[in-house]
Amino acid sequence: QVQLVESGGGLAQAGDSLRLSCAASGRTLSPYGMGWFRQAPGKEREFVAGISWTGDSTDYGASVKGRFTISRDNAKNTVSLQMNSLKPEDTAVYYCARKKTAWGTARYESEYDYWGQGTQVTVSS
Repeated sequence: QVQLVESGGGLAQAGDSLRLSCAASGRTLSPYGMGWFRQAPGKEREFVAGISWTGDSTDYGASVKGRFTISRDNAKNTVSLQMNSLKPEDTAVYYCARKKTAWGTARYESEYDYWGQGTQVTVSS
């Protein structure tokens, strides 16, 4: 069993930066890919970013590409999401998730088996 706990969410103004972290307990995050998703009020959960277990492969949703950066530290069993140039439309609950397999990245929720509880990010204009 894996428990994922997100942290680092909060209030920000447009243009600010926030860094989200996801810590795992129970079992290590290796050798699994990881991902970040988000869900805004009234909207479906969407893919934000993914990273392979080695960290050499990353993928981003179109709306965050160039602004967000996903990274991981397997020694510390953590995954992070650096969010720069935040926009009000980035307001959502952000979830980290563990991919079912190690290789590559994935954009679909069905490819992930463990999810955190989420952390709220609110960006004001």
